[in-house]
This record gives sequence, structure tokens and C-alpha cells, in this order.
Amino acid sequence: METACRKVNVPAEKLESWENGTAQPTIRQAGALAKAYRRPFAVLFLPKIPRDFSLLQDFRAKTSAPLGTGAIFIMREIQQKQQWLRELYEDNKQEPLPFVGRFSAASNPQEVAADILATLGINPAAYATAYHLREWISRAEANGICVSRTSFIHSNLKLDSKEFQGFVIADDLAPFVFVNSDDWDAPQLFTLVHELAHIWIAQSGVTNVPNPGAELKQRSHPIELFCNEVAANALMPANVMQSLARHALGSYDGICEAARRFGVSSLALLVRSLKMGALPLPTYNAYKARAETDFRAFERREAEKKARQKAAGKSGPSYYTLQLGKNGKLFTQIVIDAFNGGVIPPTQASSLLNVQVSKFSVYDSIIYQ
Repeated sequence: METACRKVNVPAEKLESWENGTAQPTIRQAGALAKAYRRPFAVLFLPKIPRDFSLLQDFRAKTSAPLGTGAIFIMREIQQKQQWLRELYEDNKQEPLPFVGRFSAASNPQEVAADILATLGINPAAYATAYHLREWISRAEANGICVSRTSFIHSNLKLDSKEFQGFVIADDLAPFVFVNSDDWDAPQLFTLVHELAHIWIAQSGVTNVPNPGAELKQRSHPIELFCNEVAANALMPANVMQSLARHALGSYDGICEAARRFGVSSLALLVRSLKMGALPLPTYNAYKARAETDFRAFERREAEKKARQKAAGKSGPSYYTLQLGKNGKLFTQIVIDAFNGGVIPPTQASSLLNVQVSKFSVYDSIIYQ
């Protein structure tokens, strides 16, 4: 209430009277409310609250915090984009994607993981360390899966990865994955592959991927546990792990190097090694303690680095680069192509990408980076 009153510049008593229906705002005040609440102006004058938007199924642990405003906003935005894309594909008589729903939660996680790797053409044994996340996103989009990544709605409304790490719309024409980028690359990659597993079993929903090693089996949804297994098998396949066990898993430094090679966290690799029987429990516990200590030190260094950059006045990525990540390269290109082909008007194209049409040319220089 306090925040809302400040944004529309009215006392709490007046705002409460608008909410309970004993008074009405002026047209100008209603416009300020619509802007502050990020709702269409006309919605405020409907006789009933519209129910055309529904949250995705919540697969998060029961102990998770309620989804906040930012999570609901980004889910609504992605669902609107996905619905537009599906309708476009339907109009063009697009064929359904064969991998959506190819398996079920009763399938073997190793088989699902192998199919994901084969479909995307990814070989975990031949990774280039610097491009793990980027490579997976590129391969997913090349196969018709739109991928969106951001950590904010606007400068004052951030997305907390502790609240949710991603969600997926497992549609057979226009599947859409969202990854909360308020995290390091390694957990983002695990989240991405976890969401791909949801597509392969046609299960849409919002997720909060449990941390590796956490004892959450009693609190995690069975779908989440299954998709975690698929992600672990896709990112750290058994055959590659077996070859590593002979030389890389014999020391803590070897574990860290192997984790960098796979693009996963050291803890994720330790858990995978323990489950496969490649590490005895005492060794796992010793390495786990070192990994947690190293990660805390890494977080401190990163925080100090950001503080120095902020003090030096260094700016982050451009607005257009951030919007490209939020919309995804595939979706952005589809919208621009539809606009250039006269399929959609400028206002709709601009609304879908949240960028002025006159600035679309800016994407030409960054979309293929």
C-alpha cells in the first residue's frame, strides 16, 4: 500500500476507497494506476477481474516462497509471446516438433538425456569451456525452442533465483523456456537442461531446481526429481564420467577441472560422482566442504569486483543486448521477419519486443554475436 500510494501520489485512505469501491479515481489517476500496476488501462473499468491469465503449474518444493510480482509479470509476458508465436505457426500450418512429449516421467532418464543430446547435436565430451551455456541455447533455438533469459522486469523489480530459477511452456509448436539469469552460468545451464527435460515429457510448469546434494526427495515433486536426473545425465553422461573416474576424479583439483569442462558446478559433479559410485562417501564429504568454502570465496571476489566496477562508473550491457536476452534470439528474429514481411503491424512488433521499430536495425549488429 505504501509503495502504491507513493507511485500514484495519493494518501492511503483515498487508494483504499478506490479499492473497496466507495470512490473512483479520475481518468488521469487511473492512468497512473495502470502504469504503476503494469495493467492495461481498460482492465481497471471491467465489471469483473479478467481470468484469461493462469499461472503455470508450480513444481517447486512446498517450502518455496510464494511467487512474487516479478515472477508473475515475466510469466505473463512469456505466455503472451508464446501464444502469439503459436498462432503464427498455426496460420502457417507449421508441423509439430517431434521431440515434444516423446517420453514420459516413467521413461529412463538416461534415454531421455541421450535423446536430448542427439536432437540438439551436443557432445559433452567435446565442450569448449567458455561457451557451455551459449552453445546449449544456440542449439535449442536451432531446433525451434525459444529461450529467454533475464534477471529483472525493470530497474526496481528484480527476479530472485531463490524464489524460482525457471519455467517452461512445453508446447508442441512453440516451446518456450525461461531461465532466471540471477545466478551463475553453471546453475543457469543446469536449469536450462532441466527445462528441456520438461519439454521432452510435455510438462509445462515453473521450477526451482534443488541444489545438488540437498536432501529434498520428500519435498520435491517427482517431475522435478526426474528432470534433475535427465539434466545430470545430459550434462555429465555416464560414459564420459567413467572415463574421468580413472584420472580426473582422484583429486580435488581434478574435480574442479572436470566441472569447468562440463560447465557445471563442482558440487554438481561431486554429487554425480557419488551417485555413480566413483567417489567414496568420506572423500565426497571432504571435497564438498572444500567446494563450499571455495564458492563462498568466489562470491566475495565477485561482489568486490562488482563494487569496484560500480565505483568506477562502468556500465553493463546495452538496453538492446538486455532486451535480446529477455526476448531470445530466435523469437526476436521471428518477430522482425514477420514485421519485415508485412505479417504484423509496427505497433505489434514493437510491443512484442519492447523496442521501437526504428531501433530494430540495432539488432542486426548484435543478434549473431
